[in-house]
Amino acid sequence: MKKTKIGKKIINFTLESTNKDGFRSKDYLGSYLILFFYPKDNTPGCTQEGIDFSNNYKKFKTLNAEIFGISRDSLKSHNNFKEKYKYKFDLLSDPNEILCNSFGVIKEKNMYGKKYMGIERSTFLIDEKGKLIKEWRKVKVPEHVNDVLKFIKELSKN
Repeated sequence: MKKTKIGKKIINFTLESTNKDGFRSKDYLGSYLILFFYPKDNTPGCTQEGIDFSNNYKKFKTLNAEIFGISRDSLKSHNNFKEKYKYKFDLLSDPNEILCNSFGVIKEKNMYGKKYMGIERSTFLIDEKGKLIKEWRKVKVPEHVNDVLKFIKELSKN
C-alpha cells in the first residue's frame, strides 16, 4: 500500500465509526479533516488527548475542521470510550491497520523491555481537497491540541 505523503491526496477510505453510518473520507471534502491516531482506548494519554480535542471542538468547527480519533480498538470499545468521556467527535476503528499503515503510524515500541508493534501517537491535517498538508508525529499530549488549533487558525488567515 502507498504511504500518504505531505502534498499528496490521501486514499479514499471507509471505516467503522461511532457514528452509526460509518465514515467515508470523501464525505468530508470541503472541510479540513483532523485525523489523530492514538494507541489505545481508556489509557491516560489517549484519554487526555481526546478530552483536549473535545474541549476545543467548537473552535475547530468554526474553522471548518472535522476531528476523528483512530485506533485499532473495536467499535464496541470506541463506543464505550466515547460515551464515558462524552467526546464531541467520532472515533474510527481500524483493527486491520489499513489506515494506520497508509499513514505509517505502526511502529516498534518497547514497554518494560518487551518489544511490540503499536500505534505511534500522530495527528494529520487534510485540506478541503483531500490533500495531506501537515503531520505531527511522536505527539506529546500537553499543548498538542493547541498547536493544531494554532496551525489551522494561521491557514484561515491566508
